[in-house]
Amino acid sequence: MSSPTGPASGLPVRMPRPRQPGRHRRPEPLAAPEGAPALVLAVPGTPGTATRGLAEEVVSIARSELPGLDALIGYVDGDDSEFPTLQSVLSRAADERTARYEQALAAGVEAKEPDGPVAVVVPLLAGPDSALLRQVRQAVMDSRVAAELTDVLGPHPLLAEALHVRLSEAGLARADRARLFTVATAADGIILASVGGDEAVQAAGITGMLLAARLAVPVMAAALDQEGSISAVAEQLRSSGSQQLALAPYLIGPEIDAELVQAAAKEADCSAAEALGAYPAIGKLALAKYTTALGIAPQPSQGTPVH
Repeated sequence: MSSPTGPASGLPVRMPRPRQPGRHRRPEPLAAPEGAPALVLAVPGTPGTATRGLAEEVVSIARSELPGLDALIGYVDGDDSEFPTLQSVLSRAADERTARYEQALAAGVEAKEPDGPVAVVVPLLAGPDSALLRQVRQAVMDSRVAAELTDVLGPHPLLAEALHVRLSEAGLARADRARLFTVATAADGIILASVGGDEAVQAAGITGMLLAARLAVPVMAAALDQEGSISAVAEQLRSSGSQQLALAPYLIGPEIDAELVQAAAKEADCSAAEALGAYPAIGKLALAKYTTALGIAPQPSQGTPVH
């Protein structure tokens, strides 16, 4: 029997589980702060339905990682009808923030006057491309909106993971070296194809080193937008002993015509994997750029190693 003060003597008492102290404590779920700036994904290249689907999937991943996130898509080469331009998206975000503040005041609700950036603009680029970044920067300036522009997504270990997955999906790399199965078409040399000139090649080379460590094969970066770069790297890999090459696009996808990737693979006389696309790491890295800019969350995890 129970007494007014609790269970009768001898019966077990269920106590609430105490919070686990120290570094193993489960972190509190993170949510976007109230009134936080919008995350605006700046999408390069000629827009189309495939590009829109990719961008929407990327922002969907970001929203799932940070509930309450206001995530928008602006196209660098948009038309302001079906594909809104980056400039118009920023202007609309500023207008909507002002309207919310004015509505709160009209309703007699105490509200803080908006300050700080209206948006954090994240370029949908794996590596640096000065021409595209110049367009993004100009669109932000033309909008006359207080917005912060982040760096591109790479280099990062999560991009090496994504490249590994795309290669394995194409049958050009083992998914897991720890499981001793063979892939007859597995490459013994990887050409990491980037766009953006020498700066992009150098940045891709950093992720390439991480990819080489995962695959245990040589990886060399080359520029799709520099004539002869792909064939020169292919020749260098073959002269060092690689017999079966593969081309891995160090690209999200919209920033370049897919036919150029196929032409490069033909030039190097090898097969090519798909571009990174909306691999989950892309959405996580876009969110990491946003949260780091606001100082509200750490960088994402490095991903699970594939041996």
